[in-house]
Amino acid sequence: MPSRFKIDHDSLTDNDRERQVEFTAEIAGDDRDFAVKYAVLTELSGDEPENDALELFERFSDELVDVCIDVADRNTSDLVVITEDDLE
Repeated sequence: MPSRFKIDHDSLTDNDRERQVEFTAEIAGDDRDFAVKYAVLTELSGDEPENDALELFERFSDELVDVCIDVADRNTSDLVVITEDDLE
């Protein structure tokens, strides 16, 4: 299946104040803004993000793509926030 989700890696930002990794991605031809909460990275990795949130995001980006697509399909807000509740 061709990917309909492409992360703009230049947009990746560690927002430690909000405890989330933020980025823009193209999904089905449209740019959308996303935020993945640190709790999601903790759930996937078993480790609390400290100074390595972007590294953890990159390590688990394949798993996160499907979650981001699912949440974006049912969320029309300007910022799609991925929380631990969105994980299966």
